[in-house]
Amino acid sequence: MSLYGMMQTGASGMNAQANRLSTVADNIANSSTTGYKKASTAFSSLILPSSAGAYNSGAVNTTVRYSIGAAGPLNFTTSNTDLAIDGNGFFIVNDASGGSFLTRAGSFVKNGDGNLVNSAGFTLMGYDYTGGAPAPVVNGFDGLVAVNVQSAGLTALPSTTGNFFANLDDSAAVVAAGDLPSLNTAGAEYSHKSSLVVYDTVGKETLLDFYYTKTSDDNWEVAVYDRAAATAGTAFPYSSGPLATQSLVFDPALNGALAAASPTDITLAVPGGASLTIDLSDMTQLNYPFTVDDADVNGNAPSAVTDVEISADGTVYAKYENGDLKPLYQVALANVASPDNLIPLPGNVYSQGIDSGVITTGFAGSGGFGNLIAGALEGSNVDLAGELTDMIASQRSYTANSKVFQTGSDLLDVLVNLKR
Repeated sequence: MSLYGMMQTGASGMNAQANRLSTVADNIANSSTTGYKKASTAFSSLILPSSAGAYNSGAVNTTVRYSIGAAGPLNFTTSNTDLAIDGNGFFIVNDASGGSFLTRAGSFVKNGDGNLVNSAGFTLMGYDYTGGAPAPVVNGFDGLVAVNVQSAGLTALPSTTGNFFANLDDSAAVVAAGDLPSLNTAGAEYSHKSSLVVYDTVGKETLLDFYYTKTSDDNWEVAVYDRAAATAGTAFPYSSGPLATQSLVFDPALNGALAAASPTDITLAVPGGASLTIDLSDMTQLNYPFTVDDADVNGNAPSAVTDVEISADGTVYAKYENGDLKPLYQVALANVASPDNLIPLPGNVYSQGIDSGVITTGFAGSGGFGNLIAGALEGSNVDLAGELTDMIASQRSYTANSKVFQTGSDLLDVLVNLKR
């Protein structure tokens, strides 16, 4: 046995335990860090060649590993821009120079430019809705932009599409041809009447009157008027003719649904607005009182953005004061085959490692990615009780290794004293 070798082995053991204590210190210091993943120290032996009569002590080697794939507990907050991932995946974030990284730290807040930035200064990335619903670039970060939730000014959208689904009473009396609403004469008769609110190009509300009139068995006329042109107290005659008329034909053999040859919509010009098409395809004619099943149009009056909402699939919506939601972005997620082999970097972010596998991107709730939870943060996966236990064990081992070194030093003193 070599005394120098024994001392080197003791020093190696102390260095190894010092590394272990360093990871324990890091874990304890970051036990409250959002999205932090604990570090651990793995030991492996270094054995030197030995003969039957002489043993050469080796050393111990340490490798630091990170439990990046282990999720931490979810902590709910009061901010709807705080995000946590329930399942697999990482947020894609950019630093100030435009470099892309992965992270589980979702404590995002709006900065001065309106971008969502986490506590380490990294900007959340996603795909915008400028060209419609986005599709992810699965093998890269192309197309990603900063998720910006800056409150826009007032927004008004004209009505362009809508639907009106109702049941027309089959037992209604037939109205004479000379009394139909489409003629816009005083005393016009009709079977049913309803109204819809639509919006022009500046967001002004316009009320449209819909008249449904039975002209013969299984045949109905639809006439649409601008309420603003109605005669006070009587409606008819309006100061201007109908905005549009349409004839509907029903087929009793289809359980009162529209006949195959019947028109299924009506198109009109909204006063001061755009062309509006109302879908009538689900109209029915049954022996039941007039009932509106569904009636709606798109568009809205001028409204300001009051809040931001983020859904489980990562869609970022602007919420207007009238309650409407408009999709702005969809948050992108990324993943690798071996998350524990990602390279940790300052700011609680990760970059691709040699053994981590290729980075793939997608959306929450699809392709193996977890769901997003707004108003929540993923806590550190550090177990404080376990770290304190490791600290005690490492302290004992460090002391024992120091005793080996000290014993070797004492034996060298004995050997040197033999010369005296």
